[in-house]
Amino acid sequence: MLIYDYQFIKNDGTTVNLKDFEGKVLLLVNTASKCGFTYQYEGLEKLHKAYKDKGLVIIGFPCNQFGEQEPGTDSEIAEFCKSNYGVDFIMAKKINVRDADIHPLFKYLTEQTTFKGFSGEKAEMLTNHLKANFPESYMQDNQIKWNFTKFLVDKNGKIVERFEPTADPELIASAIEKLL
Repeated sequence: MLIYDYQFIKNDGTTVNLKDFEGKVLLLVNTASKCGFTYQYEGLEKLHKAYKDKGLVIIGFPCNQFGEQEPGTDSEIAEFCKSNYGVDFIMAKKINVRDADIHPLFKYLTEQTTFKGFSGEKAEMLTNHLKANFPESYMQDNQIKWNFTKFLVDKNGKIVERFEPTADPELIASAIEKLL
């Protein structure tokens, strides 16, 4: 299967086929509103504004599987993102990104990529938190470990890179620019 074989539901209830974004660069991110990485909405929105006219499409996928940090309804999530971070990029309905009820798109994304560890100043903190509180998921190879894992997809639908939550959006701008 290809990335273009998948679909998702936007937070307004509209079904979207990823095939509609063929020829665009995609940044797919699992998100949460009450997370230590929630500030990344600001960086994601900056990327959206900077590159949307050049062919970047960012899609946020809210998920409540990590410490129940996304408890709101789809409309509450949309309002939070808009009023606190000015989010104008596409937001999906809340989904699961791991375990038995994993959304098919995220099953594909995690099967095609490898968890390479965390980096940066928050790496040790997040690693220790996961090992202490979620050891079963931390030990599974490619499973998403936490909110704000990002998947960068080129114009041909190929997953180019997986960025873990510790990679702030600003740090991936150069990887996006190379694909545009």
